[in-house]
Parts: sequence; C-alpha cells; structure tokens
Amino acid sequence: MNSSVLTISERNHIESGPWFSKLSLPLRSDILARAFVRRLSDGALMSVRGEPAVEWVGVAKGAVRVSSVSLSGKQVTLTYVEPGTWFGDIALFDGLPRTHDASAHGETTLLVVRKADFRDLLQRHTELYEALLRLNCRRLRLMFDVVEDLNTRPLASRLAKQILLLARSYGVSQGTEEIRIGLQLAQEDLAQLLGASRQRVNQELKGFEREGAVRVEPTRLVLLSKEKLLAIANR
Repeated sequence: MNSSVLTISERNHIESGPWFSKLSLPLRSDILARAFVRRLSDGALMSVRGEPAVEWVGVAKGAVRVSSVSLSGKQVTLTYVEPGTWFGDIALFDGLPRTHDASAHGETTLLVVRKADFRDLLQRHTELYEALLRLNCRRLRLMFDVVEDLNTRPLASRLAKQILLLARSYGVSQGTEEIRIGLQLAQEDLAQLLGASRQRVNQELKGFEREGAVRVEPTRLVLLSKEKLLAIANR
C-alpha cells in the first residue's frame, strides 16, 4: 500500500465526518488536494504545548490524545480526537502557541494541511470562514456542557455519558446489542477524562456491570445495553 495515499476506510472517515461532509464539493476537493498523509505509531508525539502552530489536521484513523502536564509533573489526558474530526485551526487563526500536547493513541493516520495552504484556502473559499465559525461554536457548546456536568452531575452519570460518547465514536457492533469500544483505554485514562480517581471510576464500572449495562475487559469496554446506560446517565 502506498503510505502517501489514504485507504478506502480512512478516506470514508474523512469524507463522512459531520463537519467536512457539509462543505461544498469544490472546498472539500481543494482541501484534499492540498493535504498530505502522515502515519504515526502509538504514542508518537505530534505537537508540544508552547510550539508555534504550523498545521491544520484531520484524523483519518485512530485517535489523537490531547493532554497537559499537571503541577506534579503527571501527564493528564483531556480528550481524544476521533476519526473524521479536524483540529488545529484555532492557533492558526490567533497566531498564539499550541495550548496542549498532542500524540497518537494507537496506530493513527492524519491528513495534514500546512499553514500557508490553510491561509490560501481561506482566501479562495470564503465559505471556510463560516464553516470554521460553526465548528468552533460547537466546540464551545461542548465545553460548556462538560463544565456544567462536572459541577452538577454525579460521577456515575458523567461516566455513563462518556461511555456512550466513546461507543458512538469508536463502537464496533458485535452482531448483537453489544457494542465493543475500539479505543483502547485503561481505567486511569477514563478517570483523567472525568477528573476523578481511578478507584472511584473502578467502583462505578463494577456497579454498571452489576446492572448489566457494560462489561469491563482489560483495556476495553463493551456496551451491553444502551438503554440501561442512558438511564444511568439521566439518573
């Protein structure tokens, strides 16, 4: 396989992305014509906090782990960027350095647009300004949702919502009601996403298992009943 060309599956992830798929055909074609493919192994560093922004990126396969370092020197995961999602535009707009570290989580394929090409796309396609504005409004709404949940919902509810989001982004149907989450996550990773301790997350997951909502496997979660998990999330 030519490593400089997306596979059919990778291309489908990009073209079916909820944001990218709504762009006009000329704009989508121009973005793809300027982008190049970058393949990263698990853990490979993409960018570091404080670095100047030089690229706009779309995830075609795998995931990008966005993280920061705590005052104690511990690496803390903030989010995982899923296939079909584009990011990196904020720092290209405001000219400020990257705000977080970014690394590959699992074997990851990216579509990369250089800063000069990104600016040229903005000049040629005024549609892109409005599209990116909508994208960043959505990010802001999601951020407010996270802050609200953190301050108003118990851990069980937040954990159930997080698992449902992971199942939507990385779920692989087992041919039954079961959905296996393809993203490899340790309980410590889940705890970091929720701002909780691993021990508390472990306790809640055991409760989910007793209720028949999920099955916990080493580094994997299997969603057994979406309805039961929704009930916990809304409890």
